[in-house]
Amino acid sequence: MALAKNFQFRSILFVVLAIVSFVWLGAVRPHAAAPLPDYVIEKFGTPPTIPEGPLSDSLQAAVKTAFIDSMTQSVWGRDQVVALEEIAASKDPRLVWIISDLMRFVSSQQLNGVLTDAASKLFGKTLPHENNWGVVTDHLIAWDIPAPPDYLRAKRAVFTSIVPGWDKIFVEGDIDWRLVSWGGVLIDDRAYDTTDKPCNCIPAADNPQVSSAAEATWLKDDDIVFGVEVNGEYRAYPRRIMEVREMVNDTLGGRHLGIPYCTLCGAAQAYFTDQLPAGIDRPVLRTSGLLIRSNKVMYDINTFSVFDTFLGHAVTGPLAKKGLKLQQASVVTTDWATWKKEHPETTVLVEALALGRDFNFRNNRDANGPIFPVGDVDPRLPVHEDIIGVITASGKPIAFQRSKALVALKNGESISYENIRLQLAAGGIKAVGSDGSDLGSHQAFWFAWSQFHPKTALWPG
Repeated sequence: MALAKNFQFRSILFVVLAIVSFVWLGAVRPHAAAPLPDYVIEKFGTPPTIPEGPLSDSLQAAVKTAFIDSMTQSVWGRDQVVALEEIAASKDPRLVWIISDLMRFVSSQQLNGVLTDAASKLFGKTLPHENNWGVVTDHLIAWDIPAPPDYLRAKRAVFTSIVPGWDKIFVEGDIDWRLVSWGGVLIDDRAYDTTDKPCNCIPAADNPQVSSAAEATWLKDDDIVFGVEVNGEYRAYPRRIMEVREMVNDTLGGRHLGIPYCTLCGAAQAYFTDQLPAGIDRPVLRTSGLLIRSNKVMYDINTFSVFDTFLGHAVTGPLAKKGLKLQQASVVTTDWATWKKEHPETTVLVEALALGRDFNFRNNRDANGPIFPVGDVDPRLPVHEDIIGVITASGKPIAFQRSKALVALKNGESISYENIRLQLAAGGIKAVGSDGSDLGSHQAFWFAWSQFHPKTALWPG
């Protein structure tokens, strides 16, 4: 293999980091082996045999040289070549997870090709050299390949050599670290209410300025907004702003809220961040710069506790140890004209919060499917089909196909599931209980909801 010695990772990374791509995260459960569905075998083939037990001393040394030393010392030379050859010959596909982690930070096509060939040998399957990292990672996820022994230590060394602020993020917890990848931006680690300061990150907004509906002349009637109601007070969060900010810490109806928007999974959610158990201060949510299966990972800037974005559970850090789970308010996805007509008293975030930007990721960047690896996707719906997701009183997740539910509701049909009833809400859909109480529903892409809720029910079935 002809490889350039002393390949400088960081010089390339600085170029990559300068290209701001606005993406986000979430969190999922630790690994548990299970039979693979037929559709996975059909698309990805039969998975390789997985060995058990620890790595040999020689293989551990090779992992350190090829993966950890190459990043911490910013070098790829003869030692790394020899170490990678030993890893490729080990017949241990678990090590491909660390190959994938390294590939995420390498822009050299030559080196990516070498890493892809090593993964091919470990998989027993020739992988294409196009979209190397994505192809390799999709196979790992779909096949549910276990992590190698002491994986978090190796992964932490790779990631924190690039962004030191992640050292407080990469810790043990109820999170599947195999699936965590880099989203292309740095961590937003600004303190609370300092979000007017610029950052090389996806910039959250704290206590955003709002205006009346009449003053919001910059919004077009067909602009998409995310509507939230708390204690009779209404507020619209324009998608144009949320595609730039992706996180807002706000107060509405006398309640504190954390509102993440994952552009990649088409989901805006609203979490109450007050009225928490004794001894827990208000979490201030930020974007970590990390992703899980094309979903954003959010964390609390005060404790560096990571949250499962879709479920609201703290999965690492002090808040996870205290078992914190945030409750949700419903978010209605609709157009501005319908929202302000039904709720003329609404307030709305001001245009300045968009920072002069006007993105439309959903209809441009993400139009052809997820741009980050997601592995296998439940085939019951197309990956980008919009659903309304909610959890029943019995704890069962249910997804309602939005397009069909909207038609049925407009035709006067009733849609219910266990204790849940759907209703039209300012041009969108929300889920309520039998007494009309808010159940904390929100809209999302099918691939994202089904990944966080792999046993979800689906309407119509």
